[in-house]
Amino acid sequence: MNTLTSRKDVARLAGVSEATVSRVFNNISPLREQTKQKVLQAAKELNYHPNVIAQNFAKGKSNNIGVIVPYLPKVNLLSTHYFSELVSGIGARLGELGYGLLLIFQTPDERKDYVQLFHSQRVDGCIILGARHNKNELEALEKLHQLKLPYCLINQTFSEQHFHFIDADHVDGSYQATMSLLEKGFQQILFLNGPLEFSNSLDRLQGYKKALSQKGIHFNEKLIFEGNYSRKSGYKAADQISSLLAKSKAIISANDRMAIGLMQRLNELGFHAGKDYAIIGYDNSEIAKMTTPSLSSVNVPFYEMGQLAAEKVLQSITHDINEQIMIKLPVSLIERESSLHVH
Repeated sequence: MNTLTSRKDVARLAGVSEATVSRVFNNISPLREQTKQKVLQAAKELNYHPNVIAQNFAKGKSNNIGVIVPYLPKVNLLSTHYFSELVSGIGARLGELGYGLLLIFQTPDERKDYVQLFHSQRVDGCIILGARHNKNELEALEKLHQLKLPYCLINQTFSEQHFHFIDADHVDGSYQATMSLLEKGFQQILFLNGPLEFSNSLDRLQGYKKALSQKGIHFNEKLIFEGNYSRKSGYKAADQISSLLAKSKAIISANDRMAIGLMQRLNELGFHAGKDYAIIGYDNSEIAKMTTPSLSSVNVPFYEMGQLAAEKVLQSITHDINEQIMIKLPVSLIERESSLHVH
């Protein structure tokens, strides 16, 4: 390529102005087809390639998608299965399609203004992880949605709003886990859930209740516990849960991290998974296969969810469309030693 070839050279050869050459490469209409072809032919003969960065700047495009994740001091969220799989899926798909990923950290109590990020961070679209159901979040998302900016939520839905989202079928995931234990003969199943400001926590609770109802079993609020999806919160919940294991010998945890913390503490208290109680986790992280005994868990396609969110956001940018994105991917229960039998 001749690095000295300029837009001026193309304009001279094509017999048009430099402004016309610029309009052709920035796809600014109206343009006569004959004029457009003359410019493209001249560019081909001169082996001229426009500066993509300059083009994007002129169009107000950065070719970056902002991925918004919560920032928690002393917590490396990207080391968790959930966030690492989602971000990996997003990054892989964006890279394949010629876009970059810009990680944007926000503290949970920070005033949300997603629209401002399009200006301050110069992103072309955004994918939001870890959104919560509260007034601050709702106001920021409503503004984003009304302006028809390219965005997508992952793993969070708002039943009363029509925000764009990619999610998994957590109602069915929890239903599968609960039915599996009920069909093994367990009548009282303890449930360690996450905070209800996350829609996936509400969905898991709904699936749990649905399975109980189908088996004619009364829902008992005293069997429900709440953690914050961390291993530490599972560990803390074990002291309360252990007092109920004499009658309730089965547990469902809303994610694997809480399940592992719970198993660790129960083991210290003399209760062993797969022997004294059955337990099923959620997410099917790598560590679920490495516990002793190995942890049964609901497999969630986080990587594929990330890929799909990236595709949908880019479609709305490149095709200038604003179709409703409301997708839930299927999940499946993976049975391992922790829930196969109890002596």
